[in-house]
Amino acid sequence: MTRFMVLVNERHGARFSSYHELYDWSVANIPQFWAAVWDFVGVKASRRYEVVVDDVTRMPGARWFIGAKLNFAENLLRYRDEQTAFVFRGETQRTARMSYAELYESVAQLARSLRDVGLKPGDRVAAYMPNMIETAVAMLASTSIGAVWASCATDIGAAAAIERFGQIEPRVLFTVDGYFYKGKPFNSLASAAEIAEVIPSIEKVVVAGYKEERPDISHVRDSVHYVDFLSGGMPEIRFEQLPADHPVFIMFSSGTTGKPKCLVQGAAGILVNQLKELVMHADLKRDDVHFFITTCSWMMWNWMLTSLATGNTIILYDGNPAYPGPGAVWELIQDEKVTMFGCSASYINYLRSEGFKPAQDYDLSSLKQIWQTGSPLSTEGFEYVYREMKKDLHFNSSAGGTDINGCFFTGSPIQPVYAGELQGPGLAMKVKAYDESGWPVYDRQGELVCEAAAPSMPLHFWSDPDDKKYREAYFHVYPGVWRHGDYIVIHSDTGGATFYGRSDSVLKPSGVRIGTAEIYNVVEGLSEVADSLAIGQIWEGEQRVLLFVKLADGFQLTEELQNKVRRSLREKASPRHVPARIIEVPDIPYTMNMKKVESAVTNLVHGRPVFNRDALVNPQSLDYYEKIIGEGVLKS
Repeated sequence: MTRFMVLVNERHGARFSSYHELYDWSVANIPQFWAAVWDFVGVKASRRYEVVVDDVTRMPGARWFIGAKLNFAENLLRYRDEQTAFVFRGETQRTARMSYAELYESVAQLARSLRDVGLKPGDRVAAYMPNMIETAVAMLASTSIGAVWASCATDIGAAAAIERFGQIEPRVLFTVDGYFYKGKPFNSLASAAEIAEVIPSIEKVVVAGYKEERPDISHVRDSVHYVDFLSGGMPEIRFEQLPADHPVFIMFSSGTTGKPKCLVQGAAGILVNQLKELVMHADLKRDDVHFFITTCSWMMWNWMLTSLATGNTIILYDGNPAYPGPGAVWELIQDEKVTMFGCSASYINYLRSEGFKPAQDYDLSSLKQIWQTGSPLSTEGFEYVYREMKKDLHFNSSAGGTDINGCFFTGSPIQPVYAGELQGPGLAMKVKAYDESGWPVYDRQGELVCEAAAPSMPLHFWSDPDDKKYREAYFHVYPGVWRHGDYIVIHSDTGGATFYGRSDSVLKPSGVRIGTAEIYNVVEGLSEVADSLAIGQIWEGEQRVLLFVKLADGFQLTEELQNKVRRSLREKASPRHVPARIIEVPDIPYTMNMKKVESAVTNLVHGRPVFNRDALVNPQSLDYYEKIIGEGVLKS
């Protein structure tokens, strides 16, 4: 961050010495900022852009890096030496390593094989895969040709995968014979066979072995073993040089409120924005070891792989991070000398609920940064990190989304961290909090908006020729301004922000707006509560708050505990935050990118259908809600 500030000062005759000064300049001079980032991160392009952006006020539709020709994968494969690129660790302790030289060779072989079956720029490649080396190689090989990549983890059902992949008509499907979760093997070939059978555009199914070296794939049409599909020899990669706005990824919305949206994202925009975050906001360098708990269904997988451009080492972990216990991940951090660890708020809250103290039992001397995202983390969660994990690290809490494959608010290594706050807006992200009338507000809750275009905003939605779905998703509330759907407070004294959950899940008891995270921050700070979910129920013409709680091991929802919950909310939040009912449940539903699914439970409570259950990481969790609703538990 400091080196970039020096570059800007030299290039523009400025004298910036703080992040706030640099940020203010970046949003006032957006084209000059992104031109500086392009040079600073060393984008490899066969032709430099002629215009950085045509109109930053046009959303959607701003065009970025006009005239440039480049290849996304070439930028990620700029290193070809013996340094470790990937370390794979499965839940069953199966491990594998790959150097940057070996990675280049594997990508070259797979890219040649894909060309041999006729893959060309613009074709779609889908992956129904765990977070393993073969998945990363397939993404790089596909994008080296200019194919468009889309992926889902194998732990989502075949129906959910078909609903996503079926819309984009892939020609090639990468998959695997199975995966492991909580120590149990699961077979995914039946689901892969169903995907291939239902989607007629799929011409080739490439199956990697995970459970077995050479699984039986005779029942999967047009299938071939991954190892047999690789071409021999050591070919050079022919990186297709394509326009900056050539599609690189198709990302999928969660699909919990309808058919998943297919967000098409451009190569240069994704590359430059993610490198801004990785190089400056995360401060990643060649000697870093980067480990993020993620799956191929979450945008953090795409984000993590872009860090190959920094030459760092990436840990690819597949499985449940809590298996066989909370120490599983921390042993890996210790043994591999991880410097940056990424996780969700729910993972940190799980560790807190277990009373787990990583610093006591593991050598965390290598750890310089924890990057947390996915959902808001409470003040107590921040304090837990510094108290029980490590006192001298950068806790980088960030928030953005699948839609931009990046962050609106994030961390800065040259600023202080305040508990419960994201340090500030990302550079050149012109973000504000708006009230109901569309006016910027500070120190009180408002809607997160972005007033200027950013390179990684979607090019368009798939099969949305007039941008009708795109405009409805982000621009129907404040015309010409991106409304992200999060409820936040921007603090005027620090410039940081506190997130309060999705604005479409805002509670309104007695007409007063309450963010669900305000309730979670208090309730999940209690040692008796492992997780919680709050919704609004229409009751006698008004809205009342229902609070579902998953209790920590050894606790029961006694009258005494309910009174403690209510008292804590009344004292630490307000009387309006106190729920009308508190109900114990065995689990809380989550999306694949670890966001609580208030909408699904709200629909069930009001007798509305829940779509795309397979889009949840734990769809079976909804069975209990249906059971108690059917029993009339919520009718009093």
